[in-house]
Amino acid sequence: MENQTVIIEFILLGLSRDPHLQVIFFFLFLIIFLVTLLGNSAIILVTRTESSLQNPMFFFLSHLAFVDICYSSVIVPKMLENIIGKQKTISWEGCMAQSVLIFQVAGAEVVILAAMAYDRYVAICDPLHYTTIMKKNICRYLVSGAWAMGFLYSLVNALPLLNLHFCKSNIIDNFICELPSVLALSCIQTLTNYIVLLISVLVFGFGPFLFILISYTYIIATILKIRSTEGRRKAFSTCSSHLIVVGLFYIAGFFRYMKPGSESFIYLDKVMSIQQGILTPMLNPIIYSLKNKDIQNALAKKFGKCTFLK
Repeated sequence: MENQTVIIEFILLGLSRDPHLQVIFFFLFLIIFLVTLLGNSAIILVTRTESSLQNPMFFFLSHLAFVDICYSSVIVPKMLENIIGKQKTISWEGCMAQSVLIFQVAGAEVVILAAMAYDRYVAICDPLHYTTIMKKNICRYLVSGAWAMGFLYSLVNALPLLNLHFCKSNIIDNFICELPSVLALSCIQTLTNYIVLLISVLVFGFGPFLFILISYTYIIATILKIRSTEGRRKAFSTCSSHLIVVGLFYIAGFFRYMKPGSESFIYLDKVMSIQQGILTPMLNPIIYSLKNKDIQNALAKKFGKCTFLK
């Protein structure tokens, strides 16, 4: 061990080594990043300034938009830098920081998604007590708890990283420093890290997912009891966008962190990483804009009527 070189930086292979494809990828992901920033910033602006959107559902949506901006900002700028740069590297400290920040924002996002499910549960299953249950202070506590849970999620996985040593390969066959890719390069035993990762994903990831599942079980049961077809349609409409967002996030997340490690999954790993960390933050405001008339009207009022908002 003492005769081996200690690694102080990693090489990110990215998506392709073809120069022509790299140019295409640079402009493609730059556009996606800009759309993500603009779309989520627009959601935050209208939900904070429009009086018609001053309710818990849109309060949580504005914080989800902020989390999506953070998620994309942790991943995409470094990715773009490496695409156009000659040195496709990231420092050890930068790699660890990126890994930890991904856990932070992902942990906050799953709790906010769970809070949004609870909001829909109260609105549909107990509408008479909605205003007394979903008070402003309660909503603020839920959002604060989401960031606290995200911090705890990242801390639990960050502390075991301090014991790792990298002295063999420093090549990561991906465009980001996700923990599974980093652990595979360690020259000491990483069983503890994998156990901590598995337990934390089950607790911080599957826990909120189970809460969302239970909430929507009650929601769907309540909606099916509504006699009016129009009433059922409106109720389903308020939940459909949230369910799509939850599905996009969890499908990629559970595959990325719960699958067995294997070389044959490397390309699918990259696809899932792109979906979860780059595409989903861009799609979330689009999904909510297309599925929610209140958001459409607020955006039209704030930025002028557009054809796709009619």
